[in-house]
This record gives sequence, structure tokens and C-alpha cells, in this order.
Amino acid sequence: MEKRIQAERIRALIEPGISQLGYEVVDVEYVSGQKTLRIYIDAPDGIDVEDCAKVSRQVSALLDVEDPIPGQYSLEVSSPGLDRPLARAEDFTRFAGAKVKIRTVLPVEGRKNFQGRLVGLRGNSVVLTTDETSYDLALNNIERARLVPDL
Repeated sequence: MEKRIQAERIRALIEPGISQLGYEVVDVEYVSGQKTLRIYIDAPDGIDVEDCAKVSRQVSALLDVEDPIPGQYSLEVSSPGLDRPLARAEDFTRFAGAKVKIRTVLPVEGRKNFQGRLVGLRGNSVVLTTDETSYDLALNNIERARLVPDL
């Protein structure tokens, strides 16, 4: 939970500058064991290496000044990929109908891993259907959620 709070603080710090450059912050992930900060960005026309470099330079300068992570760490900026992370409430509305994988912090009906079709949001819960069941998963109980690409 502490890693998620750290990532949310960093997201709040960097998102305005990244948005001004014309990019969407898809997700921010801090892996403390690896001392790695990962930032996933997107744009209407997609992302290339130069986009990632531009955002990396902007974020590096800001993080050097604000210093939200003590000590040394690696910064990675990339596109979200085909298995795009879903991190905010609006992501679960935007990608309704898509196939997703979700991992919860605490078990729901005895399990933590779910895969199925994303229905959308109902209040503060993500609604997911599998072949046999519908699940309401509390937003604050979702550890990780990603699209499952149809290949």
C-alpha cells in the first residue's frame, strides 16, 4: 500500500508538466526493491522513443528539484503497451467491454486474481464478468489491473 501512495504522490507532482507537453500519464509505478520509477505515457497518435526521452528529461529535472525519492533510483518512461495498465477510475469506464486481468490486495470470494470482461464502474467498484460470474471489486482493493490484448 505504501508503494501505491508513493506512486500517487509522484503522479500528482509530475502529471501537470507531462500534460502540458501533450501526453497522458497512464500509470506511475515505484518498485522500491529495484529502486525503479516507471512512468507510462500515451498520446492520441501513440508514443515513440523521442516522446519518452522528452518526458524523461522533463521529469528528471522536476524530480531533481523536488526529490520525492531518497537516494538513487532508475527512471523508466515508456508507452503503456498492448497490455495497458488501468490505474484510475476513468480507465475502467473508458475501457468498458475490454478483456482485463485484475489482481486485488485482499481476497474477494477466496481469490485475488481475476480475468474477464470489464463491464465498467458501479459506484466505487469495478464490475467484471467471467463466463460464470459477475464480480464487484472495490477500487481501493485493486493492486493491479491490465488490458488483455486480443491478438
